[in-house]
Amino acid sequence: MMAPVLNDLKNDLSDKIKIVKFDVDKNPAISNSQQIRSVPTLMLFKNGKMLWRKSGVATKVELKNIIVNNQ
Repeated sequence: MMAPVLNDLKNDLSDKIKIVKFDVDKNPAISNSQQIRSVPTLMLFKNGKMLWRKSGVATKVELKNIIVNNQ
């Protein structure tokens, strides 16, 4: 459900962002270490530090605003 939104966002922001997606069922260690309990869970990191997190669907506009405001 989020794939088209994330693809559009990547196209808009090109080299300014890196989007990483992973399957929580195939990567339980990452799910546990990041305490992911629902899908989708969206997180914004900068220099290894988490700046924002949301469980559930987000719009392209919402995500773009979060990214731009945290640059």
